[in-house]
Amino acid sequence: MTVGIVGYGAYIPRWRIKQSSIAEVWGSDNEMINTRVEEKSVCSMDEDTATMAVEAGKSALKRSGVNPKDIGAIYIGSESHPYIVKSTSSIVAEALDATPELTAADLEFACKAGTAAIQIIMGLIKSGMVKYGLASGSDTAQGRPGDVLEYTAASGAAAFLLGNKNIVVKIDETYSYSTDTPDFWRREGKEFPRHGGRFTGEPAYFTHVLSATRGLLSKTGTTVDDYDYFVFHQPNSKFPMKTAKILGVPSEKVVPGMLVQKIGNTYSASSLLGLSAVLDIAKPGEKILITSFGSGAGADSFSMTVTDLISEKRKNAPFVNDMIKNKEYIGYARYVKQRKKLKGL
Repeated sequence: MTVGIVGYGAYIPRWRIKQSSIAEVWGSDNEMINTRVEEKSVCSMDEDTATMAVEAGKSALKRSGVNPKDIGAIYIGSESHPYIVKSTSSIVAEALDATPELTAADLEFACKAGTAAIQIIMGLIKSGMVKYGLASGSDTAQGRPGDVLEYTAASGAAAFLLGNKNIVVKIDETYSYSTDTPDFWRREGKEFPRHGGRFTGEPAYFTHVLSATRGLLSKTGTTVDDYDYFVFHQPNSKFPMKTAKILGVPSEKVVPGMLVQKIGNTYSASSLLGLSAVLDIAKPGEKILITSFGSGAGADSFSMTVTDLISEKRKNAPFVNDMIKNKEYIGYARYVKQRKKLKGL
């Protein structure tokens, strides 16, 4: 059975803070300035993982033309679910007017929980358990004031409605690679995450992203030359471009899905927003390779082929680049208020 994307959607809050505004408060004379992120998206006071997933889900439904009552599964991947005990997925399901007769769950694996949701729903559809399923990566990423993460941790969401009919993008194959590598974590009850310094690059991001991508290429019998676009998880602008260089991927195949410079690292939505941006411009028959990464650590890689339906379907919802351009800047004080970092209020 062929399973693929029948509708996709994205959501990026309009608020932005420039890296220079953060540097004015905390400084720019160390590794923070080397993230090469110009600005990042910031959720509003009344936005969270659930509301952003709903907006992205609405766009996915518009592009698909599917009746929300036919959705049999909704999985929301995030590391910033609004409740410790209470599901985000059930909120999203009801807001989208999906049937209550569905399987719903919240997933967490740092920044790859959204791609894990796609893999699970692929299996449910292939087994015949559900007809359609919605997978979303949505995050309002946290960063302790003054920490390097605060320069990049951003907000955004992407959603993909999967099915086996009227497919916009065929998912040809998927491959995953996971190990216990402690590069980034947040313990129960702790408000902000911590990162393992020297573990972040080589043993974590690069080992997993390269292993998953190479594993997929081997599994499918394809090479870099067979793909028109590559999307890698974007914690900053250096890591995905270095990955491309190691693999021998021309930069022009990576740039269309590179959003981190303009919106920051949207965590579970990062690689999926990059994929959405590529789908906004991809032509029928073109092939896409996307590899996510989640700290802890793991990576999911996918081979996809765009179908003839893409040109007509994508017109029915906002494009990613339009959301990037629709922005309003705020200063650090407003940012701290919106991200609810002021205590005692």
